[in-house]
Amino acid sequence: MTGFAGFWMPLRYSGETAEHNAVRRAAGLFDLSHMGEIILAGAEAAAALDYALVGELSAVTPGRARYTMICAEDGGVLDDLVVYRRSDREYLVIANAANTARVFAELTTRSGRYDCSVTDATSDYALIALQGPAAVQVLTPLTELDLATIKYYAGADGSVAGRPAWVSRTGYTGEDGFEVYCAPDDAPHVWNTLLAAGVPAGLVPAGLAARDTLRLEAGMPLYGNELGPDVTPFEANLGRVVKFGKPGDFVGRAALAERATTGPLHILTGLTIQSRRVPRHGYPVLADGRDVPAGYVTSGAPSPTLGVPIAMAYVVPDVVPTAVDIRGEAVPAIVTELPFYRRRH
Repeated sequence: MTGFAGFWMPLRYSGETAEHNAVRRAAGLFDLSHMGEIILAGAEAAAALDYALVGELSAVTPGRARYTMICAEDGGVLDDLVVYRRSDREYLVIANAANTARVFAELTTRSGRYDCSVTDATSDYALIALQGPAAVQVLTPLTELDLATIKYYAGADGSVAGRPAWVSRTGYTGEDGFEVYCAPDDAPHVWNTLLAAGVPAGLVPAGLAARDTLRLEAGMPLYGNELGPDVTPFEANLGRVVKFGKPGDFVGRAALAERATTGPLHILTGLTIQSRRVPRHGYPVLADGRDVPAGYVTSGAPSPTLGVPIAMAYVVPDVVPTAVDIRGEAVPAIVTELPFYRRRH
């Protein structure tokens, strides 16, 4: 267990490599109840989110979700979010645990001019993620929902193991899977039932360590590593989430429009390490004969799927990195297109 954002979180159960491989080959079950849930409701909730966030949430139809970001006036990323439109007048915003208080405060301030309410509902939800190619097989007997009708980045009200739940086809592993939002008192029953039902399919409980290597292979950013107040979405190759064409203004628009025109200060790049040595967050990236600073590693780990160490790094534009400085040694690295891993559909 490890402390994180006020929670004791499972770092690993049997071991991160075994858990990682189970998710890629069968399924893993994650307790993500530390994530923040914020509800915006009211006649102008859609307009409030269009102003507060970089995405066009008013264009999301009920039952669908959108990956987006909340940025500061200077364009820096305050958090990346998943936003569900649960009805015409209600949205569920999922924030990173360490950022929930700030996101709630910013949404409260930014929605002040709109006819809507903002509620921190984090204590009303537990979140259990079922991820992997066997996820549909495991969940189908435990819910009345037709899982085939729940598309990627969509959700529906229903039940899991006989308990009310919002079930969404989302995740942070690069695999198919579902996230189950239920009442905290119902979470132990839902967890235990899913775990027992999934054992024949190879499901195992999985912790934060496996979740990190899974999302790294899938090229998914982590706040505090690839994202933060000192970078904009354009540095992270996520400029597509910024919707300049939506009606009205939004916080950070001018700064983001300038960055879109001038180009990113650094470019998020994938690296495959030509050694067994593992690059870690903050390690220098080198170019031109391995002696010229070119950037820095944001995330690095051994890849259980690929069998080699991999990393994401911010690199100066128009520079080709050739190595990572790992404790004083220039270890060769090859630029690799992100994501490192794509699941078979």
